[in-house]
Amino acid sequence: MISKIVAALLTVLLLAAVCLAADKIISDDMIYDNVRIKLASDTVVKGGALNVDVKQGVVTLGGMVENNRQKERAAKLAKSVKGVKQVINNLNLKEPTAGK
Repeated sequence: MISKIVAALLTVLLLAAVCLAADKIISDDMIYDNVRIKLASDTVVKGGALNVDVKQGVVTLGGMVENNRQKERAAKLAKSVKGVKQVINNLNLKEPTAGK
């Protein structure tokens, strides 16, 4: 009975080690998805319409935002995603419309 419990525990530990090792390899697709989710769900950035490109862990942001706060926040959010090595922030500020 004890040997079965020990074998089961060793199996669980081995599986956990494999999962942790596999977790270190994060694909560009996973990074893309996580950056998009963070940008779209952030109340400051409201970044559902922003462009995101990922190549070898380097995230490039594109599109238009209302102000510098949104631009800086978008870069910070992207950088916080696991696996991101660098963020290239190509976001531009929208021109103020007449009458405002």
